[in-house]
Amino acid sequence: MIRTLRAHYPLSLLCRVLEVSRSGYYAWQHRRPSNRDRENARLEVAIQAAHVRTRQTYGPERLQAELHADGFPAGIGRIKRLRKKLGLRCTQVRRFTTTTASNHALPVAENVLAQTFVATRPNATWVTDITYVPTAEGWLYLAGIKDLFTCEVVGHAMGARMTTDLVSDALRKAVGAKRPRPGLIHHSDRGSQYCAQDYQAQLRQFGMTASMSRKGNCYDNAPMESFWGTLKNELVHHRRYETRAQAHREISEYIELFYLGSLLNTHGLDGMPTTSSYSTTRRFVTQD
Repeated sequence: MIRTLRAHYPLSLLCRVLEVSRSGYYAWQHRRPSNRDRENARLEVAIQAAHVRTRQTYGPERLQAELHADGFPAGIGRIKRLRKKLGLRCTQVRRFTTTTASNHALPVAENVLAQTFVATRPNATWVTDITYVPTAEGWLYLAGIKDLFTCEVVGHAMGARMTTDLVSDALRKAVGAKRPRPGLIHHSDRGSQYCAQDYQAQLRQFGMTASMSRKGNCYDNAPMESFWGTLKNELVHHRRYETRAQAHREISEYIELFYLGSLLNTHGLDGMPTTSSYSTTRRFVTQD
């Protein structure tokens, strides 16, 4: 994974994030992965898929049964260890707060995604939503779009108002960055911003298939809800923002580092030690 990321990030940064020395990395390059390493790599992928499919609600014991049914028998200790390495935890039950307004007369799309949260390639399925962040100046609204295959937030936009322009801006950024092929599934809730004629026209222009959650069912967009929860638990809930600009700056930085961190963690498949803490990653990065 370091080899892949070196095209985009300095080796010194990657080694600090991973908490390894350059000499250790170079020595590791010449080591062949063992059969156990390869088995763990396959099992980690299966664990992540099962974790998403079960709405992040299964503990190690139930996850073990799920993996066995998928053809991945493994001991409970091994599952616990890999689950901890991947940073997977059961989702805590919390009150769902609606941000978008679904009481409108605009047409809504069918739920094409139907909670199929495991994509087979990048830019096949994007999920999107709006959340809000408190500041001393008032709410800052954040629209994000996440790729279900890479787990990358491929586009985001922030503003003082929750409008169709906000979600359109996030969509344009995502399309500009990734250039997806026609046929991509675009999943959202039934909010008026996403149902707006202008936004739906954009989706058709880009050759995307619109999919929308069932009314009032937050689980239909669980991956995006999960990302919002991570963002708030790791960053927003620990900060007091005086201005929207301050929140905008820190959230943008978090989103960029979240993807780098998820790559290093998720694909610590190469056996290198990793770190999953955003605060740790941020401390290393800001030293450059």
